Amino acid sequence: MTNPTITAICTPAGSGALGVIRVSGSDAIAVTQKIFSKNILNAEGYSIHFGNIFYKNEIIDEVLVTVFRAPRSFTKEDVAEISCHGSPYILERVLQLLLENGAELAQAGEFTQRAFLNGAMDLAQAEAVADLIASESEAAHKVAIRQLKGGFSNELKALREQLLNFVSLIELELDFGEEDVEFADRTQLKTLIQAILAKTESLIASFRLGNAIKKGVPVTIVGRPNAGKSTLLNALLGEEKAIVSHIAGTTRDVIEDTIAIQGILFRFMDTAGLRDTDDFVEKIGVERAMEKMSEAQIILYLCSGAEGEIPDDITENDIADETIDEGEISAQKFQHLFPDAKVLLIANKSDLRTQPLNFTGKSELILLSAKEKENIQSLKQKLYEIVTGNQKLNTESTILTNVRHVEALRQAQNALLTVLQGIDSSLTGDLVSIDIRTALHHIGSITGEINTEEILGNIFGKFCIGK
Repeated sequence: MTNPTITAICTPAGSGALGVIRVSGSDAIAVTQKIFSKNILNAEGYSIHFGNIFYKNEIIDEVLVTVFRAPRSFTKEDVAEISCHGSPYILERVLQLLLENGAELAQAGEFTQRAFLNGAMDLAQAEAVADLIASESEAAHKVAIRQLKGGFSNELKALREQLLNFVSLIELELDFGEEDVEFADRTQLKTLIQAILAKTESLIASFRLGNAIKKGVPVTIVGRPNAGKSTLLNALLGEEKAIVSHIAGTTRDVIEDTIAIQGILFRFMDTAGLRDTDDFVEKIGVERAMEKMSEAQIILYLCSGAEGEIPDDITENDIADETIDEGEISAQKFQHLFPDAKVLLIANKSDLRTQPLNFTGKSELILLSAKEKENIQSLKQKLYEIVTGNQKLNTESTILTNVRHVEALRQAQNALLTVLQGIDSSLTGDLVSIDIRTALHHIGSITGEINTEEILGNIFGKFCIGK
C-alpha cells in the first residue's frame, strides 16, 4: 500500500507575515495543482512558482509554491510547500481546500516519521529534529545539530559493526562444532567489550549535562526575609523582574525567569522568605518555596553579609536560626534534604561591609552585593562550572539528551556484562552469541535498526503538527 498524501500547517499558530503549508506524498503536486493557478504538474524539483490559490472564481491569496521531487525532499516523497500570507483565516482556508481535494491531515511528527521510514535519517537523527525545534540556548542548538548530522549515530554504528564481526565468527564456530575450532578470539572479544562498556559509560555520564542543556538548569533562590533574594534575581536577569521592598514577606509567590550563561539556559526561581508566619498567603509562599527546592539542581542559599548582622566567623549552622514546621532550616540541612542539588552559600550586601568576612564553614561562600551588582559575574561563572563540571563545554563531542537513549545503553551494558561473565565461565559459543545479539538489539533500537510500532508512535507522537 502507498502512503496517503498528507498536509499540515507548518508555522506556529497566530498572525504573522508568512505562513507555510506542507503537502507530501505521491499525489502532493497533483493535489496542490487543483487549487493553484499555475501548471506545476511537470515542474522540476527545487523550483518556485508564483500564482494564486483559488476556490472556483474566488482568489484566496497570492502565494509561492515550492516543488520538491522524490527522493530529493525532506520526506523523500514528492513535496509541495505553499508560502502564503500569515493570516489564520487564509492558512485554514488553504488547508481545507487541500483536504477537500484528496490530501489527509498529517498527524504529529508524521513528516519526520516518513523521512525516517524512507531512509532519509535514522531514529536518533529524527529525534534530534524535535530537539532542534525546541532548543532555547546556543548549547542546546549545537548538541541537537551534532546529533542531526549523525555524530551520535556514527559512534553507535562503529560499536555495532565491531560486535557484529565477533558474533558472526562465534556463530560460524557452531557450524564446525565437531571440529572444536575457535574463530573468535575470546581475549580480543573481552578487550573489545571492555572498551565498549567504557564508551557507553562515558555516553551515559554525559546525560546529566545533556539534560541540563536541553531543559535548562533549575536554580532556586532561598533564604530568610530581606536577605536580598529578589534583588539578586533582578541582578542576574539584568532587569526589574521582581518587586524589591524593605518590608519582610514582600515576595509571596514564586517568580521565575531564564537567562543563558555561556550558552547554557538557567531557570531562576525567586521564592518567599523562609520563616514561620501566621499570614495565610505568605505561608503558602513558603510551602511553594520548599516545593521549588525539590525541583532544583542548584540552590542559592542567601544570607545577609552586612556588617554587624552576622559574626565574621560565620558557619553553616549560623546562617539561619528560623524554623519551619519545627525544623531548623540551614544551608547544611538543605543539602541533606535535597542531596541531588548543589547548595551554594551566598552572603549578600557586601557593600555594607568595611571589614573582610572570615568564613570558616565547610562550604564555599560567595560574597556579593546584589544591589550594586558586585560579584554577579563571579556567581554566574560558578553556576556554569557546577553544570559543566568545571570543564570547558565541548558541544563537538557527543552529549546525550534523550532518556530513551540512556536506557537503551544501560540495557546494552547489562547484556555485555553477561557476555564477560559467560566468557570467564567458558560458556559455549551459542550462549555467548545470544547475549551479544541482545546488546546489538538495544544499541540498534537507538537508531531504529531495531524498532517497533509502539516505539515509533511514542517518539513521533511528541512532535508538533507539521513536522
